[in-house]
Amino acid sequence: MSDQPPSVPEPAVSRSSLLRRAFTPVGGGEPGDGPSTPLQRKRAFQILFLSLICLGVGQSGMFAILPPVSRELGLTEFQTGAIFAISATIWVFSSAFWGARSDRQGRRPMIVLGLSAFSISMFAFASSVEIGLMGLLPIAVVYPMMIASRSIYGIFGSAGFPAAQGYIADRTSPSERTNAVATLNAAFGLGTTAGPGIIAALAVMGTIAPLYFVAAVGAVSAFSIWRFLPERTAPVMHQRDKSSKLSWRDGRILPFLIFGVLLGTAGSFPIQVIAYFFMDVLKLETNEAIQLSGVGLMASSMAALFAQLVIVQRMQLTAGQLVQWGIGIGFASYVLFVVGETYGLIVFALLLSGLGFGLIRPGYAAAASLAVGKEQQGAAAGLTGGATASGFIFAPLIGNSLYAYDPHYPFYLGGFMMIVMAIYVALTPRLRTLEGQPQDNAETNVPKV
Repeated sequence: MSDQPPSVPEPAVSRSSLLRRAFTPVGGGEPGDGPSTPLQRKRAFQILFLSLICLGVGQSGMFAILPPVSRELGLTEFQTGAIFAISATIWVFSSAFWGARSDRQGRRPMIVLGLSAFSISMFAFASSVEIGLMGLLPIAVVYPMMIASRSIYGIFGSAGFPAAQGYIADRTSPSERTNAVATLNAAFGLGTTAGPGIIAALAVMGTIAPLYFVAAVGAVSAFSIWRFLPERTAPVMHQRDKSSKLSWRDGRILPFLIFGVLLGTAGSFPIQVIAYFFMDVLKLETNEAIQLSGVGLMASSMAALFAQLVIVQRMQLTAGQLVQWGIGIGFASYVLFVVGETYGLIVFALLLSGLGFGLIRPGYAAAASLAVGKEQQGAAAGLTGGATASGFIFAPLIGNSLYAYDPHYPFYLGGFMMIVMAIYVALTPRLRTLEGQPQDNAETNVPKV
């Protein structure tokens, strides 16, 4: 007889468990590794913050590079806008899917997936454009390649941000939630602000060189999250009832989704039409309008950063106060867009717009997070992220159509939508409070990273 003990069959391992193991770096931490210190959580948030900056750089880089490149390729403004609109449409639906998946399979795998898809999408898009500029393939082939490569970001890149917000929500108390979410939004805003300068500096190496650089940074960011971001807390959906799924029809979240569609659409109008506005209202030449509108948009981004990194962090305003103040400032910005006919007034309007929406977004995201339980944070972030992303679908269609009749019409509509948002908040009990405690008060302690 053999001296070997009888073999014992290994227990079955779920697919989600295998996925978590695959994305677990050496020393990254496993469930049950013990409590983490506040310093460790702070370092984890810093890693997440730095890694998400590249998403903002990539977004502003696309807006800066694609219009002139599209002209060289012979694409119309509508065809260029369709590239963004198709990706945004996909994002609206996929964001909710990946957010809910992060509740079941962990935040870090979804963040890595999102950043990796961003890197692959940016590399594929840059390669498609370069093939077109070199004349290796006809535009009839290159244009679908551009749409397909950008759609990779819409399908898989949307996994990153809701999972990142879920990661933050898992590790903050209700009193810390607004500040933490504001900091997360500021990472994207910082990338958007720095993006034009980075793109301009790298453009001397070639028109498409900045896109390749951003793709490389995205790959480094994905590796950094995989290697250094700890996730000791097991996915909450494995600790609870797996059938507890968050539907967009859920009364806790539906009011936030309606508000998010209004917010995303109203906030996108200035970005979509401001360059045309400078040309038609201020009578500027094309190149001058591009440069000066870039300065104005940078001022808007810096104001949003100031709101998220200074006002939210220092003044300790509640989520409801942030939304209320933001709506008021946003409405004032639209009044200036309507009456302003000088460059200084229009830039000041852009600054107020950035400040107002910079206050609303973290307040809105934090309030939506507090409206649901711990086990549904990723799903909530995915649904609200998809709702606000819908603005990049509606704003180009509605805003550009109205602009054809009168350059001021999109801003009239934007101001009207701010009034609608204020009334909707006042009349909707779920939004009117905005200060409620999370559904699961037993999980307000955050001992693990």
